Amino acid sequence: MEIISNSCPSTHFPVAHKAISLDIKGNKTDIVICKYDDNFLVMVTQIGCMGSILRARKEESVSVDPTFNVSVVFGKRDEPYLLACARQLIENISCGSSRPLVLSLGLKDHSPGTLKDVISAVIDNRLW
Repeated sequence: MEIISNSCPSTHFPVAHKAISLDIKGNKTDIVICKYDDNFLVMVTQIGCMGSILRARKEESVSVDPTFNVSVVFGKRDEPYLLACARQLIENISCGSSRPLVLSLGLKDHSPGTLKDVISAVIDNRLW
């Protein structure tokens, strides 16, 4: 995984965001992370469009162990690795924030290795 370019959090755009471009398994991958007042938006694309859109959030409960809810809003519903990717990210986000996650994945390759690299890149450039 090689980072081609990296931009720092913008102060000009009213929403805090980061945009990076990197190579994952031979595919140019663009990642945009936005921090809104009520949620995080993470867009990852290798195909130039949004792809599948997922929503993930931490459920508030009285139990000690947290519960996470991940659902496909639009796109492929038969890709368990996409759900696992959203789950990993919301678990990481919930350590520092209570905001839910909207995740867009437009990937050429849905292999576990690609998704692990995506998760690592997002966590390394997080805004939470």
